[in-house]
Amino acid sequence: MNWLPLITEQQLMDIDLLSQNDDIKAIFILKHSTRCSISISALGRLERSWKLSEKEVPTYFLDLLNYRGVSNAIAEHYGISHESPQVLVIKKGKCIYVATHSDIFSADIEEAINAEIR
Repeated sequence: MNWLPLITEQQLMDIDLLSQNDDIKAIFILKHSTRCSISISALGRLERSWKLSEKEVPTYFLDLLNYRGVSNAIAEHYGISHESPQVLVIKKGKCIYVATHSDIFSADIEEAINAEIR
């Protein structure tokens, strides 16, 4: 996976705009804690099984320990509760999928990305 660092709140606006692009299926965000064994395990599972193109699905990585303010902004902006690890799928400026902890699997994320917005 080619992780793009998510380090500023402004990037959330950029992500929303990018997710409107017809060449982009969705945006994927991973909120990760480098001190949490569950988070490290989820990251490993994702990196071993991820099959989607980074051109169609840009992948953003948020280091929670260094950018907690950005994590709080994500929770407020998309109307979700903060958890770690946590993945979000952004499509057309909306969070259409969230998973946390041991519920993070590439197949589920891919299914959400390929589903139509309801």
